[in-house]
Amino acid sequence: MTDNVQNREDILEKYREAGRILSKVRAEAADMIKVGGSLLEVAEFVENKTIELGGKPAFPCNISRNEEAAHATPKVGDTDVFGKDMVKLDLGVHVDGYIADSAITVDLSGNPDIVKAAEAGLQAAIDTVRPGVNTGEIGAAIENAIRSYDLSPILNLTGHGLSQYEAHADPSVPNKHVEGGTVLKEGDVLAIEPFATDGAGAVHDGSYTEIYSLIQKKPVRMPAVRKVLKQVEEYRTLPFAKRWLESDKLEFVLIQLEKARILHGYPVLLESGGGMVAQAEHTLIVSSDGCEVTTK
Repeated sequence: MTDNVQNREDILEKYREAGRILSKVRAEAADMIKVGGSLLEVAEFVENKTIELGGKPAFPCNISRNEEAAHATPKVGDTDVFGKDMVKLDLGVHVDGYIADSAITVDLSGNPDIVKAAEAGLQAAIDTVRPGVNTGEIGAAIENAIRSYDLSPILNLTGHGLSQYEAHADPSVPNKHVEGGTVLKEGDVLAIEPFATDGAGAVHDGSYTEIYSLIQKKPVRMPAVRKVLKQVEEYRTLPFAKRWLESDKLEFVLIQLEKARILHGYPVLLESGGGMVAQAEHTLIVSSDGCEVTTK
């Protein structure tokens, strides 16, 4: 076996180990999602258990409810509890930067068909993936599966590639039919994440942001800003939560870092028609005859 092949196998094993850790954490966290349960307790459990099992969070635990599609994570000291909500639990784990990304929907709201539609979209995508298939074909499989439930995919959200310390790499994997797209090859690593809704089928930015990532390092003068930037550098290019940072001027500092284009904020994403949203997601490695799901 050549050094390059051996190195690639070592990398793929790190993707697999991240997936094994994620699967354990996801199963335990899902059991915690009950009416009256604490969102912050679930998020902190996910992040702490990930570390306990030998991984690190690839991004903050996302807990998005009802019309929230993504990018919702608890605030510092958050007192919110689950009600009769449709809860998306989206979590990421990395081992040396190699990422597993997966999401499930725990429905406390009594809308099981929306969850089934998202899961059907994901399974249709998995069944379609193989070398030589283009991402437009995967999008068509997702869209057809979701529309068979008389529901809509969220058309302006996509799945994505994964690479070391990069949670959203090429290629983009649409949740709808598109012409062309990127042709997959053996060894590609993808996170495929269909969203199903009974709403308008699109999302827009909400009014608050709890998740950020580092765009680039630049010199900064203010001591308070330098202190936060030093904390941020620990996460490299991976997203982090506001609640992971320590500063008595945090809101001010984050505004300064965004203005300087040092940080990028991820506002919570809301379904444009106010519809309920379900999500299903797995990470997979394209294999010679299909794909290997790392986050089962």
